Parts: sequence; structure tokens; C-alpha cells
Amino acid sequence: MDSLYEKALRPLLFRLESERAHELGVEGLELLGRLGPLRVLAERISRLDPCRYAPVRAFGLDFPNRVGLAAGFDKNARAWPGAAALGFGHVEVGTVTALGQPGNPAPRMFRFPAEEALINRMGFNNAGAEAVARTLARQPPRGRRPIPLGINLGKSKVTAIEQAPADYLASFERLAPFADYLVLNVSSPNTPDLRKLQDEDRLRELLAAVTGANRAAAARPGGRRVPILLKIAPDLSWPQIDAVLGTVAEFGLDGLIATNTTLARPGAFAQVGEAGGLSGEPLRRRATEIVRYVALRSQGRLPIIAVGGISDPASAAEKLDAGATLVQVYSGLVFRGPRLAAVLARALAERDRR
Repeated sequence: MDSLYEKALRPLLFRLESERAHELGVEGLELLGRLGPLRVLAERISRLDPCRYAPVRAFGLDFPNRVGLAAGFDKNARAWPGAAALGFGHVEVGTVTALGQPGNPAPRMFRFPAEEALINRMGFNNAGAEAVARTLARQPPRGRRPIPLGINLGKSKVTAIEQAPADYLASFERLAPFADYLVLNVSSPNTPDLRKLQDEDRLRELLAAVTGANRAAAARPGGRRVPILLKIAPDLSWPQIDAVLGTVAEFGLDGLIATNTTLARPGAFAQVGEAGGLSGEPLRRRATEIVRYVALRSQGRLPIIAVGGISDPASAAEKLDAGATLVQVYSGLVFRGPRLAAVLARALAERDRR
């Protein structure tokens, strides 16, 4: 897909420890975002012609194409303008927690090139909601961005599970003014007890708090309602997904992101001892199954952003055929290179035209 990357740059990056290579990628996109002439040139090469391709409408927003950068790459909202220049139709920054935290001990990210897979146990390392808000305040605001910007929210590690709604509310209050949409991440496997928030009673308490705050914000003079999505794990059973969908419908959430990383260890990964969430090609089939199930159970009324094993036009189209409206990539970017977004966006736009 990107022969220059695969033959020249990727071998150099893969000689580095995985997290260091990741940080270099973030720094490179941050630099691209700041270099105006270079950014404009990259945009001209990567973007779709708006006269030829119609935007994609989802949860009240217009997306220039169907391909987004998943949360986890740009944790502190440093690199999203550069990612937009590479052809991404949206970027989801974070995961951001109310309190800044270093995450889990390193090493905590591992590449498996033969399987095009990653295992990570990062643990929501980020600067915290206040610091990210200050960063966003120096960047283009809503309405003046080339793409929608999502902000992914998680629970601070030191916060007890019983106090999770208040922790998410603190992040919501600080970051909602900057977000085109917000995501409640209750599905990372790398923060203790976080996935318990997918249990029906705890999820109802969380969604009641956040949607109530969203309504209150919209009622203020000059206020607005922010689209809110929920990101779920691929390891849920079908009855658990049914319960989640019932709660999502009860509180009128705007969409679902399917899926986060998996704790399963299929195939060759049965012999891999590293803890953490598995992503990339091994997640592809399960993520597609969940997208299809959610689309059927919601009768197509709930917009779905699909994540998991997307690395080429075929795997992206598979998710749309299953019922997704948008797709996101992360692991695929590591293995296929920076042209991936533009290649996928064009292929899916041509598919839509046909």
C-alpha cells in the first residue's frame, strides 16, 4: 500500500522500542500540523474533492470521509491537525482522564509484524483533562476545523469504581466545549475495574450523570448538546451487548464504537505471555461480528464507528457491509504507513459512488 514506508521507513522504526517509535510518529504529525505550507501541500494530496464526493453525515456532524484515527494514538491532542492533513476524516484524541497519570510501567506496547498485531497495556497515560483543555484552547475551535474532533474519556486509575461517574463528569465539564463529539471509554482492559462500567447498573449510573450534564450544558445561554458515544469491548457476550444496547437506547446516546482491544489470545497468540489488549488483524473477525450484531439489533438506527483489524480497502468495506457508518484505524497505520488514511478514504468514497 505504501511501498516507501514498508521498504524504507518501517524497518528503521521497527528497530526502535515500540513506544518510542509511536512517540516519533506523534512528534512527526505534530510538526506537520505546525508547518503551514507543508501541511497545506499534504492536504491537497490527500483530501477528497468535495465537489465529487459528498460528506458522510453521522450524529449531526459532517465527515469529509469515512476514515478516522482511533483513540490511543494522539493521547494529548498534539497531532490531530497533522493527521487531518494526511487524509483522516476525523480524529479521536485521548483517552483523557480527569487526573493526569503516567500509565502502566514500561515496556507496555509490543509489535507482532507477522500477524500485523499489537498488544498494549498503556493504562491511559495522558496529561489530564485540564492540560488537554489548555492545548485545545490554542488550536482551531469547533466550526473552524477541517475535520470533526472526538475526545475519548476514561476513568482515572486512582478513582474508585464507585466514584467513576464524578470522575467522567469532571472531564466532561472541562473538555465538552472543545469536542465535536465525546466518547465514554468503559472498555479498555488496562485500567483495573474499568470494564465493570459495562455492567448494566453501573453503566446506567454513568450515562445518567453524563447525559444529564449534557442536557444542562445545552440549556445554558449559548450552550450546546454534544453527541455522546460509548466504546465497548469485543469480549462481551451477546446478552451483555443486548443489555448495553438497552441502556444506550434508554439514555439516547448518539452512537457506539465497536470495538476496543481484546483480552482473547486467538491462534498463535495462545503462546504469547504479554498482558494487555490485542489489536490489529487478529481482532478483525470478532469486531466485524459485533458490528453486524449491533446493527441488526438496533435495526440500523444506531450509528456505529467500527474499529479492529482495518488495514486495507477490503477490511474497511467489510465493516461498512456489516453496518458501520464510519471506521477507525490505529494498528493498521503502524504496519501500512501514513498513506493508509487517504487510500482507504478514496476507496470507500468510490464505493459509495458506485
